[in-house]
Amino acid sequence: MQYQDILTIEARKRSGQLCIRGMRITVYDVLSYLASGMSYEEILEDFPYLTQEDILACLSYAADRDRDLLSLPKTC
Repeated sequence: MQYQDILTIEARKRSGQLCIRGMRITVYDVLSYLASGMSYEEILEDFPYLTQEDILACLSYAADRDRDLLSLPKTC
């Protein structure tokens, strides 16, 4: 699974934020729910149009973004 196949950006939807499959729920929303302690099951229950693959795509994106930030040159 590649998150690039699931996550989308549309300029007129949620102000161009990264969304899931063209819907109005953002990666930030899902990551915030997970960070607040919600389980996969709770998220999927509250948002039945999401899939576990959608949640994994959000996590994969966050991991890649973190790796990219760590590889930036250090400045003083």
